[in-house]
Amino acid sequence: MTRETKQTPQPANDLVARLDAADRLPGAEFLRELSYDLLGAEPGTSVVDVGCGAGRAVAELAERGVKAIGVDPSERMIAAARGRWPEADFRVAGAYELPLPGASVVGYRADKVFHELDDPERALAEARRVLVPGGRIVLLGQDWDTIVIDSDDPALTRTIVHARADLTTAPRAARRYRNLLLNSRFSDVTVEVRTGVFTGSAMLLLLTGLAEAACSTGAITREQKDTWIVEQRARAETDRLFLALPMFMAAATAPE
Repeated sequence: MTRETKQTPQPANDLVARLDAADRLPGAEFLRELSYDLLGAEPGTSVVDVGCGAGRAVAELAERGVKAIGVDPSERMIAAARGRWPEADFRVAGAYELPLPGASVVGYRADKVFHELDDPERALAEARRVLVPGGRIVLLGQDWDTIVIDSDDPALTRTIVHARADLTTAPRAARRYRNLLLNSRFSDVTVEVRTGVFTGSAMLLLLTGLAEAACSTGAITREQKDTWIVEQRARAETDRLFLALPMFMAAATAPE
Protein backbone atom coordinates (compact mmCIF):
# COMPACT_ATOMS: atom_id res chain seq x y z
CA MET A 1 0.00 0.00 0.00
CA THR A 2 1.30 3.44 -0.92
CA ARG A 3 1.80 5.87 1.93
CA GLU A 4 1.41 9.61 1.73
CA THR A 5 3.36 10.38 4.87
CA LYS A 6 5.29 8.61 7.58
CA GLN A 7 5.40 11.45 10.09
CA THR A 8 3.67 11.14 13.42
CA PRO A 9 0.41 13.12 13.49
CA GLN A 10 0.49 16.19 15.68
CA PRO A 11 -2.38 17.61 17.71
CA ALA A 12 -4.45 19.82 15.43
CA ASN A 13 -4.13 22.92 17.60
CA ASP A 14 -0.35 22.56 17.79
CA LEU A 15 -0.03 22.08 14.04
CA VAL A 16 -2.32 25.02 13.27
CA ALA A 17 -0.20 27.19 15.56
CA ARG A 18 2.94 26.09 13.71
CA LEU A 19 1.34 26.82 10.35
CA ASP A 20 0.22 30.23 11.54
CA ALA A 21 3.74 30.99 12.76
CA ALA A 22 5.17 29.94 9.38
CA ASP A 23 2.65 32.13 7.57
CA ARG A 24 3.83 35.13 9.57
CA LEU A 25 7.52 34.69 8.79
CA PRO A 26 9.16 37.41 6.68
CA GLY A 27 8.63 36.67 3.01
CA ALA A 28 5.89 34.06 3.52
CA GLU A 29 3.09 36.27 2.26
CA PHE A 30 5.16 37.24 -0.77
CA LEU A 31 5.73 33.57 -1.65
CA ARG A 32 2.03 32.80 -1.39
CA GLU A 33 1.14 35.75 -3.60
CA LEU A 34 3.77 34.72 -6.13
CA SER A 35 2.34 31.20 -6.23
CA TYR A 36 -1.14 32.60 -6.94
CA ASP A 37 0.25 34.72 -9.77
CA LEU A 38 1.99 31.69 -11.29
CA LEU A 39 -1.30 29.79 -11.29
CA GLY A 40 -2.71 32.45 -13.60
CA ALA A 41 -6.22 31.80 -12.31
CA GLU A 42 -8.77 34.43 -13.31
CA PRO A 43 -11.79 35.37 -11.18
CA GLY A 44 -14.49 32.74 -11.50
CA THR A 45 -12.09 29.91 -12.38
CA SER A 46 -11.44 26.91 -10.12
CA VAL A 47 -8.21 25.98 -8.36
CA VAL A 48 -7.41 23.09 -6.01
CA ASP A 49 -5.03 23.68 -3.09
CA VAL A 50 -3.63 20.27 -2.17
CA GLY A 51 -2.51 19.91 1.44
CA CYS A 52 -4.40 23.08 2.33
CA GLY A 53 -3.83 22.78 6.08
CA ALA A 54 -5.78 25.42 7.97
CA GLY A 55 -6.97 26.95 4.71
CA ARG A 56 -5.22 30.32 4.47
CA ALA A 57 -4.36 29.98 0.76
CA VAL A 58 -7.92 28.96 -0.07
CA ALA A 59 -9.22 32.07 1.68
CA GLU A 60 -6.68 34.32 -0.04
CA LEU A 61 -7.48 32.86 -3.47
CA ALA A 62 -11.18 33.45 -2.78
CA GLU A 63 -10.36 37.11 -2.12
CA ARG A 64 -9.07 37.21 -5.69
CA GLY A 65 -12.40 35.89 -6.94
CA VAL A 66 -11.06 32.38 -7.55
CA LYS A 67 -13.19 29.35 -6.73
CA ALA A 68 -10.67 27.59 -4.52
CA ILE A 69 -11.09 24.04 -3.24
CA GLY A 70 -8.93 22.99 -0.32
CA VAL A 71 -8.10 19.34 0.26
CA ASP A 72 -6.12 17.79 3.08
CA PRO A 73 -5.85 14.19 4.34
CA SER A 74 -6.26 15.31 7.95
CA GLU A 75 -9.85 15.53 9.17
CA ARG A 76 -8.67 17.68 12.07
CA MET A 77 -7.02 20.18 9.76
CA ILE A 78 -10.09 20.36 7.54
CA ALA A 79 -12.23 20.92 10.64
CA ALA A 80 -9.93 23.78 11.66
CA ALA A 81 -10.11 25.28 8.17
CA ARG A 82 -13.90 25.06 8.09
CA GLY A 83 -14.05 26.71 11.49
CA ARG A 84 -12.03 29.66 10.23
CA TRP A 85 -13.61 30.02 6.80
CA PRO A 86 -17.04 28.36 6.89
CA GLU A 87 -18.03 29.66 3.45
CA ALA A 88 -15.05 28.02 1.72
CA ASP A 89 -14.95 24.58 0.09
CA PHE A 90 -12.80 22.17 2.10
CA ARG A 91 -12.66 18.42 1.59
CA VAL A 92 -10.85 15.54 3.28
CA ALA A 93 -8.64 13.88 0.66
CA GLY A 94 -5.04 13.10 -0.15
CA ALA A 95 -2.91 13.97 -3.14
CA TYR A 96 -3.35 10.57 -4.77
CA GLU A 97 -7.14 10.61 -5.01
CA LEU A 98 -8.59 14.08 -5.35
CA PRO A 99 -12.40 14.36 -4.99
CA LEU A 100 -12.74 16.19 -8.30
CA PRO A 101 -13.94 15.32 -11.80
CA GLY A 102 -11.43 15.12 -14.61
CA ALA A 103 -10.43 18.39 -16.29
CA SER A 104 -12.32 20.41 -13.69
CA VAL A 105 -9.76 22.97 -12.43
CA VAL A 106 -7.44 25.43 -14.15
CA GLY A 107 -4.93 25.47 -11.31
CA TYR A 108 -3.27 22.99 -8.96
CA ARG A 109 -1.25 24.24 -6.00
CA ALA A 110 0.72 22.17 -3.45
CA ASP A 111 2.66 24.00 -0.74
CA LYS A 112 5.02 21.92 1.45
CA VAL A 113 3.35 18.69 0.33
CA PHE A 114 5.60 16.72 -2.00
CA HIS A 115 8.26 16.05 0.63
CA GLU A 116 5.54 14.02 2.40
CA LEU A 117 4.80 11.81 -0.62
CA ASP A 118 6.54 8.54 -1.40
CA ASP A 119 4.99 8.37 -4.89
CA PRO A 120 5.18 11.87 -6.42
CA GLU A 121 4.61 10.51 -9.92
CA ARG A 122 1.21 9.22 -8.84
CA ALA A 123 0.34 12.61 -7.35
CA LEU A 124 1.32 14.35 -10.59
CA ALA A 125 -0.73 11.88 -12.63
CA GLU A 126 -3.69 12.87 -10.46
CA ALA A 127 -2.85 16.53 -11.00
CA ARG A 128 -2.93 15.98 -14.75
CA ARG A 129 -6.29 14.24 -14.43
CA VAL A 130 -8.04 17.12 -12.65
CA LEU A 131 -6.38 19.94 -14.62
CA VAL A 132 -7.88 21.22 -17.80
CA PRO A 133 -5.57 21.01 -20.85
CA GLY A 134 -3.18 23.91 -20.54
CA GLY A 135 -3.93 24.33 -16.84
CA ARG A 136 -1.24 25.44 -14.43
CA ILE A 137 0.51 23.62 -11.58
CA VAL A 138 2.61 25.24 -8.84
CA LEU A 139 4.70 23.32 -6.31
CA LEU A 140 6.36 24.96 -3.31
CA GLY A 141 8.61 23.53 -0.66
CA GLN A 142 11.98 23.34 1.00
CA ASP A 143 14.84 20.93 0.50
CA TRP A 144 15.33 19.42 3.95
CA ASP A 145 19.02 18.79 3.35
CA THR A 146 19.55 22.48 2.55
CA ILE A 147 19.10 24.37 5.79
CA VAL A 148 21.95 26.78 6.56
CA ILE A 149 22.59 27.42 10.26
CA ASP A 150 25.52 29.28 11.81
CA SER A 151 26.99 27.42 14.77
CA ASP A 152 30.20 27.00 16.73
CA ASP A 153 30.02 23.29 15.85
CA PRO A 154 29.36 22.98 12.11
CA ALA A 155 29.92 19.21 12.06
CA LEU A 156 27.27 18.68 14.74
CA THR A 157 24.94 21.09 12.94
CA ARG A 158 25.38 19.14 9.71
CA THR A 159 24.53 15.92 11.55
CA ILE A 160 21.40 17.51 13.06
CA VAL A 161 20.14 18.82 9.71
CA HIS A 162 20.69 15.52 7.92
CA ALA A 163 19.22 13.43 10.74
CA ARG A 164 16.06 15.54 10.65
CA ALA A 165 15.94 15.26 6.87
CA ASP A 166 16.09 11.48 7.14
CA LEU A 167 12.83 11.52 9.11
CA THR A 168 11.05 13.02 6.10
CA THR A 169 9.54 10.77 3.44
CA ALA A 170 11.17 12.63 0.52
CA PRO A 171 13.53 15.25 2.00
CA ARG A 172 14.98 16.23 -1.38
CA ALA A 173 11.71 16.42 -3.32
CA ALA A 174 12.06 20.15 -3.98
CA ARG A 175 15.27 19.77 -5.97
CA ARG A 176 13.43 17.17 -8.08
CA TYR A 177 10.45 19.39 -8.95
CA ARG A 178 11.69 20.24 -12.44
CA ASN A 179 12.49 16.68 -13.49
CA LEU A 180 9.34 15.30 -11.90
CA LEU A 181 7.23 17.74 -13.87
CA LEU A 182 9.08 17.10 -17.10
CA ASN A 183 8.83 13.33 -16.64
CA SER A 184 5.08 13.74 -16.08
CA ARG A 185 4.72 15.52 -19.45
CA PHE A 186 4.21 19.03 -18.08
CA SER A 187 5.71 21.82 -20.20
CA ASP A 188 6.95 25.39 -19.73
CA VAL A 189 8.58 24.30 -16.47
CA THR A 190 10.18 27.06 -14.43
CA VAL A 191 11.91 26.86 -11.07
CA GLU A 192 13.02 29.64 -8.79
CA VAL A 193 14.48 29.73 -5.32
CA ARG A 194 13.70 32.37 -2.73
CA THR A 195 15.92 32.20 0.33
CA GLY A 196 14.63 33.50 3.63
CA VAL A 197 17.26 34.80 6.05
CA PHE A 198 16.24 34.73 9.71
CA THR A 199 18.14 36.25 12.61
CA GLY A 200 15.54 36.52 15.34
CA SER A 201 14.23 34.33 18.13
CA ALA A 202 11.15 33.37 16.12
CA MET A 203 13.18 30.53 14.57
CA LEU A 204 14.21 29.02 17.90
CA LEU A 205 11.19 26.71 17.82
CA LEU A 206 12.30 25.30 14.46
CA LEU A 207 15.92 24.95 15.58
CA THR A 208 14.92 23.24 18.81
CA GLY A 209 12.72 20.86 16.84
CA LEU A 210 15.60 19.96 14.53
CA ALA A 211 17.86 19.08 17.45
CA GLU A 212 15.20 17.13 19.30
CA ALA A 213 14.37 15.14 16.19
CA ALA A 214 18.05 14.30 15.64
CA CYS A 215 18.35 13.19 19.24
CA SER A 216 15.27 10.98 18.93
CA THR A 217 16.95 9.03 16.13
CA GLY A 218 20.17 8.50 18.09
CA ALA A 219 22.17 10.60 15.64
CA ILE A 220 23.27 12.88 18.50
CA THR A 221 23.34 12.47 22.26
CA ARG A 222 21.07 14.28 24.67
CA GLU A 223 24.06 16.26 25.90
CA GLN A 224 24.92 17.34 22.35
CA LYS A 225 21.30 18.34 21.76
CA ASP A 226 21.14 20.42 24.95
CA THR A 227 24.48 22.11 24.27
CA TRP A 228 23.50 22.99 20.72
CA ILE A 229 20.13 24.41 21.76
CA VAL A 230 21.76 26.48 24.51
CA GLU A 231 24.15 27.93 21.92
CA GLN A 232 21.32 28.85 19.54
CA ARG A 233 19.34 30.48 22.35
CA ALA A 234 22.40 32.50 23.34
CA ARG A 235 22.84 33.57 19.73
CA ALA A 236 19.21 34.70 19.60
CA GLU A 237 19.59 36.69 22.80
CA THR A 238 22.69 38.48 21.48
CA ASP A 239 21.40 39.01 17.93
CA ARG A 240 23.80 36.44 16.48
CA LEU A 241 21.39 33.77 15.31
CA PHE A 242 21.56 33.04 11.58
CA LEU A 243 19.42 30.67 9.57
CA ALA A 244 18.94 30.65 5.80
CA LEU A 245 16.09 28.61 4.36
CA PRO A 246 15.79 28.26 0.56
CA MET A 247 12.24 27.75 -0.71
CA PHE A 248 11.80 26.20 -4.14
CA MET A 249 8.88 27.14 -6.38
CA ALA A 250 8.18 25.28 -9.61
CA ALA A 251 5.45 26.08 -12.12
CA ALA A 252 4.40 24.31 -15.29
CA THR A 253 1.61 23.85 -17.83
CA ALA A 254 -0.51 20.70 -18.12
CA PRO A 255 -0.45 18.76 -21.41
CA GLU A 256 -2.92 19.91 -24.04
